[in-house]
Amino acid sequence: MEPTQSPRSARPAERVAAEQVADFRRFNRYFTRRIGALDDHFLGQDRPLGEARLLFEIGDGASLRALRGRLGLDAGYLSRMAKSLEAQGMVRVSVHPDDNRLRMVEPTPAGRVELQEQNRRADALTADLLTGLDEAQRAELTAAMATARRLLRLAGITVEHVEGAAPDARACLAAYAAELTARFGGFTASDLVGPAEVSGARGAFFVAYEEGRAVGCGGLRTLEPGVGELKHVWVHPDARRLGLARRLLGHLERAAAARGLNVLRLDTNAELTEARAMYRVCGYREIPAYGNHTYADHWFEKRLSPPGR
Repeated sequence: MEPTQSPRSARPAERVAAEQVADFRRFNRYFTRRIGALDDHFLGQDRPLGEARLLFEIGDGASLRALRGRLGLDAGYLSRMAKSLEAQGMVRVSVHPDDNRLRMVEPTPAGRVELQEQNRRADALTADLLTGLDEAQRAELTAAMATARRLLRLAGITVEHVEGAAPDARACLAAYAAELTARFGGFTASDLVGPAEVSGARGAFFVAYEEGRAVGCGGLRTLEPGVGELKHVWVHPDARRLGLARRLLGHLERAAAARGLNVLRLDTNAELTEARAMYRVCGYREIPAYGNHTYADHWFEKRLSPPGR
């Protein structure tokens, strides 16, 4: 029977310490109070944070569908906030001219003025918060916030086991092929692994999602009994430097071990220096060529621990 893995079961279960949960919640309570997020008149304007944030996200105009996906809001709640802003004269809600299923929302002239004032007040509040720190402390704080944002983004990304022919799988591979073509030329869709090779008993394919958008992928295929090969581990440029490639690698290695594969191999191009560095850090060692892939310059191998170890 083919091994299957859900986004959650594919990751090793780790117990989060109660102290970490408490610290995280304590910070949230402090920060939301400190910036006035609990005030019905956020930034001294005549609306709560939810409506203020929605006005910001609408920008020059957007569909309610896009806003719902971007903000992770319930459709009914989003609709009520949009209607409230419309009643206040801040936005206009209409039907998309080319698709009557899409409801569009755009700021009115009054809404643009309101947003400009909102941004001015938010900048002033932030500057006031940072005034109590010296330059070195401000640099430390902003670096810490960048780290927090990176890790929170990574925590919010899910990795799903999909069929090799799934639309998101093929879309990721097409983006992967386009990037390689731009970097060293010549790479075409015909060089991509076939859907059947990374599906069913022969292999596995994983797609990473951030807020519903596919932002990474990786495939595994069986070369011979006990030996598997990693194919096309790729992360969208917008989601790089988060640690996502290593997470995908972990999913692929666990899928290989579950299939009884105790050796993993891969090849890569000389131009992909960052990929080679990651593989080395993750325990892969360079070996002689084991295939004749046109664009391969380096070959790697790693021996896997049996499942449960």
